[in-house]
Amino acid sequence: YYDAGERIFAENRTAELVSKAAVLPKDIAWHYIGHLQRNKVKEILPIVSCIQSLDNIALAKVIEKEATKLNRTVDVLIELHLANEDSNKSGLDPADVETFTNFLLQECPHISIQGLMTMGPHTEDTARIHEVFAKAQDIFKHLQEIFGKQYFHTLSMGMSHDYPIAIEHGSTMLRIGTYLFEEDEL
Repeated sequence: YYDAGERIFAENRTAELVSKAAVLPKDIAWHYIGHLQRNKVKEILPIVSCIQSLDNIALAKVIEKEATKLNRTVDVLIELHLANEDSNKSGLDPADVETFTNFLLQECPHISIQGLMTMGPHTEDTARIHEVFAKAQDIFKHLQEIFGKQYFHTLSMGMSHDYPIAIEHGSTMLRIGTYLFEEDEL
């Protein structure tokens, strides 16, 4: 896909990101899309252009601290937890997103909010997937009205199994790795 002109690639595991970035062309813009542990921020921050899974203040503080040391700004997407299928899943509760956004804007000058990311439910029930993506779209539009499109211009949702539904609900970024790559191919 690199030879076809693609320059944005994503990884959901820190070790995989670090090893791939070390051997692949340097003009790749890496996005981190998995749950990010605070102790791994220092390892990936020199590599990534965007963290799509920012969902708590403690993690934001570590990203801010490490980005300050590197004298850089890192793009982020705020991850929302909307599927309600597993309370252990990462993602910010929608009720907290405005407060969290205000915190980032006021306390984290090295973090640049680009938008939202959410994952659809793991189900064959397309009505349920529509419901989750419609809710994400509503929250996204609401945040655009409050904070402006300069902070909320990217809505990342939709993976290989549900991307057509995500597009219907305004997704501007898809994560379709399973369709593109065999597991552990890259």
